[in-house]
Amino acid sequence: MASAARQIVRDASTAAAKKLVVKHVSVIGGGLMGAGIAQVAAAAGHSVVLVDQTEEILKNSKKGIEESLKRMTKKMFADKPEVGTQFIEKTLKNLTTSTDPVAVVHSTDLVVEAIVENLSVKNELFKTLDKFAPEHTIFASNTSSLPITDISNSTTRQDRFAGLHFFNPVPLMKLVEVIKTPMTSQRTFESLMDFSKALGKSPVACKDTPGFIVNRLLVPYLMESVRLFERGDASKEDIDVAMKLGAGYPMGPFELLDYVGLDTSKFIIDGWHSLVPDNRLFAPSPLLNKLVEEKKLGRKTGEGFYKYK
Repeated sequence: MASAARQIVRDASTAAAKKLVVKHVSVIGGGLMGAGIAQVAAAAGHSVVLVDQTEEILKNSKKGIEESLKRMTKKMFADKPEVGTQFIEKTLKNLTTSTDPVAVVHSTDLVVEAIVENLSVKNELFKTLDKFAPEHTIFASNTSSLPITDISNSTTRQDRFAGLHFFNPVPLMKLVEVIKTPMTSQRTFESLMDFSKALGKSPVACKDTPGFIVNRLLVPYLMESVRLFERGDASKEDIDVAMKLGAGYPMGPFELLDYVGLDTSKFIIDGWHSLVPDNRLFAPSPLLNKLVEEKKLGRKTGEGFYKYK
């Protein structure tokens, strides 16, 4: 009898340690990143619900996904357009939309949050969803700059919470950073690594450190470029040319800043500076602050470090 009881305990322990196979995904946020994540998950055969506040936003999100799929299939199935059409139909069949996140998470394996980069807003969302999601459901944030630990603390499932940072544009970019907090369980971490691979991505692991891997290296590089220009050591045009031809980068730092959005870069560096004020690499830039104040945010406003038609 005692032996049987021990076996039951061992079986239960083994089951608990098994990785979660993600089948149903809820993506919260229908913007560029959220729609991209929903697209690649649906294309990989997952059942996906894309959630946002209004039907109008979701209508535009779905339209963007359809256009993205058409562009991709033109290249992927150039010789077999009928196969491309079937691929699009199958992907869209796996995708539904909703304006009710609470109702959606009742039957989901994974929640991926891709909303505004505001800690209190994210905390409020996860605090609510935590009450209604099943015990096994994993929560993940696509944040690029906020500490995952601070977001996970709004829930009771810190062991089932991690960062899942995709890159823009999601359908094309192969990299996913899987961020493990001190509380994230190995089961959760491995489940998210497997999920990322199932999407055809190449996941890398990182601890919960400011900027993770890519932005931790990229943002200080961009800020150092601005400081070089601020000091008058070189023109922004020459800095861009130098990094493209000398380092082999596809875009110069000022071109990239304008592409990303100067407000986004300022938000990231301001957040890091408040966390680690003594780190010189995280020091704010007067020029960047001035451009953002003048609403010169880059390509999206027609002017940043450069002017655009």
